[in-house]
Amino acid sequence: MANRHEKVEKNVGLMIVLTLVAVSFGGLAEIVPLFWQQATTEPLKTLRPYTALELEGKDIYIREGCNVCHTQMVRPLRAETERYGPYSVAGEDVWEHPHVWGSKRTGPDLARVGQRYSDDWHRAHLRNPRDVVPESNMPGYPWLHETPVDWSDTETTLHVFKDMFGVPYTDEDIAEQMANIEGKWSEATEEDALVAYLQQLGTERTRR
Repeated sequence: MANRHEKVEKNVGLMIVLTLVAVSFGGLAEIVPLFWQQATTEPLKTLRPYTALELEGKDIYIREGCNVCHTQMVRPLRAETERYGPYSVAGEDVWEHPHVWGSKRTGPDLARVGQRYSDDWHRAHLRNPRDVVPESNMPGYPWLHETPVDWSDTETTLHVFKDMFGVPYTDEDIAEQMANIEGKWSEATEEDALVAYLQQLGTERTRR
């Protein structure tokens, strides 16, 4: 047995292969059962799909790299729940494509930021963060205020989410969203969309 161990320890290639095999089996044992657990595959009862404006806001959030510096995953630790609110659960992210949990916190976690600040606060923060948080090292995004939302792919995106990802939009929902784009959102800016997205983050935990 000692000789077998010695062969593995001295053969880097074999060590790598066996390590990958062990990690793969461990990962399968931990991950695969989650696909059949209702708590990880069923959305919260209060969860609703994004509006078209929020969906565009999420795309802007990702495009501008917000998810690189901000997580959206409150871990079940007292220090986190006291600062950010209830810890994150799988049912919040069933319809997230892609998810934006993140892994680095240059800035605070945003999983529960919805309705914590006013729309005006968010707008001021996006244009020049130091106007509201003097110690912030976040860059400003003043151009969002002047850039209209590009709605050209929105209808297609809504149908993809409905037909391929199982997000429960109905044809009537999509028609209503497109009517809003032609109506009340016709002059919406990218700042409007991003603020709308931020303002709904985490609200499904408190929605009735």
